[in-house]
Amino acid sequence: MAFSVEERGRANTLDYRVYFKNAEGTFISPFHDIPIYADEAQNIFHAVVEVSRWTNAKMEIATSDPLNPLKQDVKKGNLRFVANVFPHKGYIWNYGAIPQTWEDPNHKDRDTGCCGDNDPIDICDIGDKVCVRGDVIRVKVLGALALIDEGETDWKLIVINTEDPQAPEYNDIEDVRRLKPGYLEATFDWFKRYKVPDGKPENQFAFGGEFKNRDFAIDTVKSTHEFWKAMITKQSDAGDINCTNTGVADSPFCVSAASAEAVVKSTCAFGPEVSIPSSVDKWFYCEK
Repeated sequence: MAFSVEERGRANTLDYRVYFKNAEGTFISPFHDIPIYADEAQNIFHAVVEVSRWTNAKMEIATSDPLNPLKQDVKKGNLRFVANVFPHKGYIWNYGAIPQTWEDPNHKDRDTGCCGDNDPIDICDIGDKVCVRGDVIRVKVLGALALIDEGETDWKLIVINTEDPQAPEYNDIEDVRRLKPGYLEATFDWFKRYKVPDGKPENQFAFGGEFKNRDFAIDTVKSTHEFWKAMITKQSDAGDINCTNTGVADSPFCVSAASAEAVVKSTCAFGPEVSIPSSVDKWFYCEK
């Protein structure tokens, strides 16, 4: 299954968007139209790469925009870049989300005691390849970390790209601990402290910060897929989520290819990117 992207606006500006197309050239929603499964029998999932490893721009699926393109997160009118908290430079994995999942903000997780964060479920790809923003990859789920972000459950799945030469060696969270010593500890440390340079306290975690295993993580993915199915068929309240799609047959939000193209063409034309502010290269040193 092949996908491509079309950029609009200028990178590192408020107008920048990355729209997705399927193999037929129809504009689609990466949130709703890309199938969750790449191989259901083998529990191989699709994942949308929002952020390339070592970069700082906080790109994300725009859940409230028609067709849900990638855009850069904004806070108080300014583009968001994650800080370099020593020794971590930007994101330390390819970061993204699994399509057709939704952490329902009206559902209290029985394990964490907190409601969902209203986004598709996040992934941290630990494979060696540095992916490109907008890549759609096939991943094996290895485990999960339950971040509690301002009182909301925000699952972070540890995955590996199936194209990684070492992927066959990774089948559960303990394989990461064994084959990439220090990586899980660095991941925990990253999520705990990445907001500290913004003046916020360290993040909290469910399960005392323990990484849950593969089976637990896959069950979590499947439950968020059920929440998404209820939302996209209008069986639950989507709130401010934009459910426009071009390929979910039983969804009342499905639109024609022409309507989808009109959405994209109404946005700013693609242009040369704007330089990233020099302040993004600053390093922060925080006591543990």
